[in-house]
Order: sequence, then C-alpha cells, then structure tokens
Amino acid sequence: MDQKEAEKKIKLLRDEIRKHDRLYYEEAAPVISDREYDRLYKELVDLEAQFPNLITPDSPTQRVGGKPLKAFEQVSHLIPMLSLDNTYSEEEVENFYARIRRLLPNEKVPVVVEPKVDGVAVSLIYEKGKLRQAATRGDGNVGDEITQNIRTIRSVPERLRGAAPKLLEVRGEVYMDRKGFESLNEERKKDGLPLFANPRNAAAGSLKQLDPAIVAKRPLGVVLYGTGATEGLHIDLHSEIFPLLKKLGLPTTERWWVAESLEEILDAIHKLDGIRHKFAYQTDGAVVKVNSFAQRERLGFTAKSPRWAIAYKYAAERVETLLKDIMIQVGRTGILTPVALLEPVPVSGSTVGRATLHNEDEIKRKDIRIGDTVVIEKAGEVIPAVVAVVKSKRPRDSKPFDFAKHIHGKCPVCGGPIRRDPEFVAWRCENLHCPAQTTRRVEFLAARGALDIESVGGIVADKLVESGLVREPLDLFDLKTEHLAKLNLGTEEAPRVFGEKNAIKAINAIERARTLPLSRWLFALAIADVGKTTAMELARFHDSIGDVAHSELLHGVLDYQEKRERGEPAKEIAEQLIGAGFAKPSKSKAGKHGIVTEVGPVVAKSVLDFFASAPGKKILRRIKELGIEPKGEKVSAKKAAELPLAGKTFVLTGTLPSMTREEATGKIEALGGHVTGSVSKKTDYVLAGAEPGSKFDKAKELSVKIIDEAELRKML
Repeated sequence: MDQKEAEKKIKLLRDEIRKHDRLYYEEAAPVISDREYDRLYKELVDLEAQFPNLITPDSPTQRVGGKPLKAFEQVSHLIPMLSLDNTYSEEEVENFYARIRRLLPNEKVPVVVEPKVDGVAVSLIYEKGKLRQAATRGDGNVGDEITQNIRTIRSVPERLRGAAPKLLEVRGEVYMDRKGFESLNEERKKDGLPLFANPRNAAAGSLKQLDPAIVAKRPLGVVLYGTGATEGLHIDLHSEIFPLLKKLGLPTTERWWVAESLEEILDAIHKLDGIRHKFAYQTDGAVVKVNSFAQRERLGFTAKSPRWAIAYKYAAERVETLLKDIMIQVGRTGILTPVALLEPVPVSGSTVGRATLHNEDEIKRKDIRIGDTVVIEKAGEVIPAVVAVVKSKRPRDSKPFDFAKHIHGKCPVCGGPIRRDPEFVAWRCENLHCPAQTTRRVEFLAARGALDIESVGGIVADKLVESGLVREPLDLFDLKTEHLAKLNLGTEEAPRVFGEKNAIKAINAIERARTLPLSRWLFALAIADVGKTTAMELARFHDSIGDVAHSELLHGVLDYQEKRERGEPAKEIAEQLIGAGFAKPSKSKAGKHGIVTEVGPVVAKSVLDFFASAPGKKILRRIKELGIEPKGEKVSAKKAAELPLAGKTFVLTGTLPSMTREEATGKIEALGGHVTGSVSKKTDYVLAGAEPGSKFDKAKELSVKIIDEAELRKML
C-alpha cells in the first residue's frame, strides 16, 4: 500500500471508528461487537505505525472515545481517565508481559489480574470522607457530572467509613445486575417501551436520565477498582486498594489475583473465566495491571492508554443450532432485513431463537441456507449473530437462498414492488404507503427539522398507528385532545395513558405546524431527493405547495435537459430560467447556452412525479381540506443576487461552540448561501467545529478555505 492509498484507508477507518464511538458512548446503542471494533482499531493503529506522518491529533488512536452529553454540566477530571488496550490473544498477553519486563530490566514485575466489568466508567470524588462529585469518563478529560444519579445507587456511601483521606478519587464501573435487567425489560415490555439490548446499555441509559427519581428505580450497582487523584493517602501497590476500599465501605471487586509470572497470569485469567458468570454484573474479560505504582510511573503512557495495563477479552460463546427458516422484516425506512429463525438454544446465559442476517450480500458471502446447521454467537455477548455454516451437516437437497424469490419479488407486508438499493446493499419496499412504514413517515413529518411536533414521535407514533387513529401522517391534524389523552402507550394488561397534559401540548404543537413555511412542509412530506436545502431552494421560487406541484420552473429544467440530450437548441428555455433567477450561465466550456439550475433534473423529476402520483394528489387534497396553506419564501432574482452570501457554497463539519449545524445552515441559507454535504473544488468555505471529520482533511487537500464559528458570525 502506497502513501496515497494508506491516507484514503486511514480516513475511512477514522470515520467508521468515530461513528461506532458515538453509538457506543453517546447513544449506548452499539451495532458491532467489541471484537469487530477492536479489529477496526488495530487496523488503524497498524497503518499509522507504518505511515507515522499521517497521524493527526484528532485520530481515534490519539484520544479516548466518548463525548460528554450537553444535558449535564461538564466537569474536568483531576487526572485523565484513559482506556486500556484490548486483546483477544493469550500470545499478546505474553508479549505485553515480556515488554514491561524489558522496560524494567532486572526487576520483578508483579501484576494484578482482576475482572473487566462491562459497565459505564465513572469517577467518584470524596473530600474529607464525604461524596462531593461523580462523573462519567466522557472523552477522558471532561465528563458529565452525575452526582445526583450516583447518589441513588444504594451501594455508594454518602460518607466513607473510618479514617478517610483528605481527598480520594475512586474509579470503577456502574452496572445493572442481571436479574434487575430482566425485570426492567419486563416492565418496559408491558409499558410498550423499547427494550434495552443488554445490561450495559440499560446502565448507560439510566445514568443519562436527568431526573434522579427515575434513576432511583433502576437496579444499578457499582464496582470500584482504582484510584485517581488522592491527598493524604499513602499506598504503594494496586493490590492494597481492594482492602482499603472495603474498609472504607466502598463496593469493590470480589475476586482478584497477584501474579509474578506469565504462567500465574494465564492461570488467573482461566480461573476468572470459570467463575465470572456467577457475578451479579457482566464481565467480558480480565484486566492485567502492574501492581507497583512506582513501576507504573516509569513505564508511563501512550497518547491513549497506560503502558502498564492491558485488557484480555474472552471469546464469545459459540453454539450450533438449526436454521429452520428465514423471515424478511420490513423496517420503518422500507429496508427489508432477513432474520434467521432458529431452533432455540442457550447462549451466554439466555435462550436465542432469532439472529440477524444483515442483508442479502451477507447471506451470499456465508452461503447460508434454510435447513443448515449454523454456528451462533452473541457478538460482544449482546447481539445474536450467525457466524458460520457447518457445511458437513448440510442437507443434500438444500438450495442457495434467493432473497427476491423467497418473497415472490414483493414486499412481504404490503405486496408492493421492491427494489435493490445499491448504496445500502439492501432491498427496499417502494410503496410509500406500506403499513410497515407508516410510523416512520409520521415520525419524519413530526421531527424537529420538519414540522416540529416531537411529542408524537417514538412510542406515541407507534401507538397512534397501531390504534388506527393515524393511518397516514396528515391524520395528525384531525386528532382531538380527548383522542390523544386516552391513547394507551402500554398494553391491555398494563395500560399507561398519554394523559390530558401531554395531549394538550401535542395538539398545540400540531396547530403551530399549520403556520410553518413552505420549506418546512416540503421537507416534511419526505419527497425522494428533497432534503432541507433543496426544500429551501424550492420555497424561494414558489408561492405555495400547489405551485411546486405544477411548477413551470421544474418542467423547464426537465425540458432543457431533454432538448440538450437530443442536441436541439434550448436557448429560449435557458433564458426563461435565468430570467426567473432559477438558473445562471455555466462557466463550463462544454457548450453554448449552458446553465446551472437551482435544482437539477433528478430533483425536478422526483418532485413532479411525487405530486403527479396518486399518493401525492391525495396529499394535496388533504392539505387543502385541512385548510393548511404553507407560504413560500419567494425572493426576487435581483434580491437573491444581492444577498451577502449569494453564490457561496458551504460545507459543515464538527461540533460548533454555540449553535447546531441546523441553526448554522438556516443562517447561511437565509443570506443566500448554499450548504452541501461534500467538499469539492467548487466549495467556497468549510465551517469546522470541534472534532471535524474527513471533510476537514478533504478541504485541506483541495486548499478550500476553512473557517470557524467566529468567522461565520462576522460574515452573518
């Protein structure tokens, strides 16, 4: 691999890792296993080692994952909370121990082996024996203050027992015990709420709650296993921490070992594996740490991790079972997902009867067939997955799985046409009115960036569709307060009504939506190829939704394209579009009378086809019947050209200090600028905030001007 190829691969890996960091740390909703994440991370580490000149300060290898949530006050850690390097190989444990022995020649290097708790990393600070502050790890330097939530955990003492140090920072993991997790999910199931995927997600979701009263109802615990900043504490060995914490009344690890050789380390790891499933909390590995603090100091740190510790992760349990059938589910976005129906089998403490097969390509790659004996693994001990096929046990009459043929080329829910979407490597139902997608369209219409009726999203949208009160998104405008107030969000056995107060709030939001401008409505209708920027452009050149539906400008764009493709003169159409301000002469030398239009032919066709279709016509009729008249944000061609940012193209990346990307986009577009999703030579500015992505690198590569929020505000 040469440098150019390596640079491209490194960018892809960084983007992928950042995405999974966000899902794991901020949303507590991982979509890949720890092993798969570690594979991506190791690939990035290896490439950066091979090409050290490509290492950047914002690379995931140079920092700890996880950004603090804005809902909580942020606090700086007295000492950074670093993550540990992971391995699944006993050979790498051997290499780790050999390495620290080489760095500390002619010295004995005892280590401590302890459970790796699968929870949420936290720091607790006690001053003069009294709990002063608790925080999440966050990005390693700054975390979220969760003191009130931690105080709801019964095992966390408000005051330490006996003679306490002046300052004691203890670190560990908040977890949800297995039985409590099962009970919590049972309650959520009865209430019609989404289930937590695993105890770690449940613990993370609990700590995110702003109301401590909710947290108090969750069966949370904490395991403490280390110290951070201290004052008035004199200990030299990590092994001294466990009895100290116990003496002070703090919950700590029940089993740990001191090992003085590789054989003793591996023996301890094996012993822990034999007993870890009996613990109240989940463990996914063993942590090996140098025992002596003096030796740790000499060993030091890398940018991300201490050199004196490593986490060994146990392989996920794998079992064989029969794949009885493959069911195709239709998601809210219309994506068709194959699911394996299995002969129920116990895996990692629970019975698995289903496993995701991801998509058609995954089935083909593994050659998975109905009737096969398959190997099941709980990836990261969380998500059931089909790992492999035991082909020696395959029935002789088995046939390769044909995705489209299996469902007779139609959506299994509505019988509508399906299409393979190459971008997402998936099949999609084409029918916008497929019942499986109704909830999604209701949520989309009600989203903050659309009509901003957020109180009818999530479980409320599900129940509105399920109850028959809403059969299509515009039915929201027929709802009455009494309908909503009585809506049951739970089950028949355990009802939980929406309530009058919430109903009034929702109805008020629905009424406000009637008065929103045309751009918001065009976006909310989920017309293919019409994002927020395109909706804004259309609203600038049309007075009403009816004008858009029968737009002469959009017809002009299509007529112009057709004439150019046939080699016919299109000067008259070009002049009309330029005169309306909907196009400008092209700087390209490709041909005479070339123009660049505000929206291209793909968008024009998509919009006109939508409103010409039966569902589109029905939407126009319903909007008229409901008395909703969204007003355009029309600007004359002359005025549009005079706007301060007219003709300027912006791309946004990273987190801005005081405004959301949506707010920044709105401000730019209000002054005539365009916001696009990718950087090219035609981009005028890249607006970069904290932790920018690959767009930042692309801007530097193309010498596009990079500005920050302060510079944007000067422009505005």
